[in-house]
Amino acid sequence: MEVDSKGKGYVVTGGAGFIGSHLCRKLVERGDRVFCVDNLSTGSLEHISGLFDNPRFTFIKGDVREVELEAIEADGCYHLAALCGVPRVEREPLNVILTVIEGTLRVLRWCADKGIRVLYVSSSEIYGSPGVHPQPETYWGYTNPLGPRSPYVEAKRAGEALCRSYQIERGLSVEIARLFNVYGPGFRSDDQRVIPTFIQAADAGEELALYGTGEATRSFCYVDDIVDGLILLMDSDVTGPVNLGFPEEIGIRELADLVLRLTRSPSRIVYLPALCEDPPRRLPDISRAQNLLGWNPKVSLKEGLSRTIRWFGKRKISKASS
Repeated sequence: MEVDSKGKGYVVTGGAGFIGSHLCRKLVERGDRVFCVDNLSTGSLEHISGLFDNPRFTFIKGDVREVELEAIEADGCYHLAALCGVPRVEREPLNVILTVIEGTLRVLRWCADKGIRVLYVSSSEIYGSPGVHPQPETYWGYTNPLGPRSPYVEAKRAGEALCRSYQIERGLSVEIARLFNVYGPGFRSDDQRVIPTFIQAADAGEELALYGTGEATRSFCYVDDIVDGLILLMDSDVTGPVNLGFPEEIGIRELADLVLRLTRSPSRIVYLPALCEDPPRRLPDISRAQNLLGWNPKVSLKEGLSRTIRWFGKRKISKASS
């Protein structure tokens, strides 16, 4: 997708993370100036290593809650910075919730003072264990505010409420993207999301662990498609939350079987106890994105997985030879 650009400047918080680094590259490639803010707690310099020699790219290391933003002149801010993942939520729930809430408050205050547009990257987790399927943006969600996932879930929900509050009281131009599962090249080797975990286990000939029966479903959207959707949303005048995700669901057992076929791995599947409060189904209704942005994911799951598997293979060879 080619997007008309006037060489604008954008802050990308969490820009050294998985999605953020892809977004930084796409913005730089189209001629924008990018200020990447990341404290590298979950991001990696490896993700953005190819950008440091580009004069349109600036890396600012710091926690989004504390980093100095006042001197930056930008036209907009993509706010992705967050701590996520079930293990991290269980180990450090306070850090997870405060990073999102305090970081979002910091970004919104700065954007309001500067009079610049902000795109808040929210999550499908705000829908909880949904009573409506697929999930449209009008669905309020079904969440447990005291549950094991609540530090991340409620933080993202509070972030959306902060966006609305700043829009009302300060006239801030705010857009909200609710992302469903995203995958593709660029995962950290220690990322515990299901796709990198399955691929690396299959490649190593290790067991693929499924929690529960494997019948739970998710949708998985290739990262390039998600980045295109984020840029389209930032460049639009759309208001209100917009779902971005792949409009087809797949069972986790079926996903494991597909990974094994594509990697030609002899690994076997084992079953572990179900995760607490793990939603049985999740699938986005992307009608708003289709109708208002003209956005549709282009990369099929099979093709996206093949690209991701090839990337992991090249990365393994590169590390072995270095």
